[in-house]
Amino acid sequence: MEGSPSTRSIHAYGRDPSQVGELFLPEDTGPHPVVVVVHGGYWRARYDRSLMTDLCLDLAAHGFAAWNLEYRRVGSGGGWPETFEDIAAGVDTLGVLEMPLDLQRVAAVGHSAGGHLALWAAARHTLPPGTPGADPRVRIGAAVSQAGVLDLRLAARLAPSDEPTRALLGDPDANADSYDLASPRERLPLGIPQLVLHGDRDDTVSMKIAESYVAAAHEVGDLCELTVLPETGHFEHIDERSEAWRVAREWLERYTSAALS
Repeated sequence: MEGSPSTRSIHAYGRDPSQVGELFLPEDTGPHPVVVVVHGGYWRARYDRSLMTDLCLDLAAHGFAAWNLEYRRVGSGGGWPETFEDIAAGVDTLGVLEMPLDLQRVAAVGHSAGGHLALWAAARHTLPPGTPGADPRVRIGAAVSQAGVLDLRLAARLAPSDEPTRALLGDPDANADSYDLASPRERLPLGIPQLVLHGDRDDTVSMKIAESYVAAAHEVGDLCELTVLPETGHFEHIDERSEAWRVAREWLERYTSAALS
């Protein structure tokens, strides 16, 4: 699948400056399998989608269309439910883009808080009607979490994820309904293949969060793999030259091949 990256284009899915996605397309004619890419930064406004540009270029070089989503974050109009409404709208916009996209082969990958949002996007079909993000028009068929914050109730009680998680959703006891809707752990089973990557030296998102999520996924029969990356911290995941990223990208390539069979 490896080739050379080609075009990059920005598409708005709303009126706010943060309601955009950047599409990276390979050179060939397609239609291309799609990877929704979601950046992290603990949902805070000072971090943006440029964190994932190099990964998107690498995905395009390997035959994927990469959809690098921006969204409203805490400090720039985000929080509950705005951040989640943006992710949902951004994913669904793939269905109206006049681009050579294979919407039967859509996956998602996200880093840190983006890992949370990527798996939440994949879980939208489990949401009750009328709630933020429900009734997806574009379904995600596989998802990769790169050090993702996948269990928000646990994250709200562990340092250093407690403060940013509470900034996003508030107190987990006072806002139990929001946590139920927003946390991938509470949306299980997702019913799709999932890869949960976590570095054994990560001091930004606790390994306990990954372990909690994967154990819960296995209890309900989801196909969910935990891979602990040796001698790996938090930020190697977004270095396109790293072993952490190679593992993620090759897993996405296997999913794409399996979806064709």
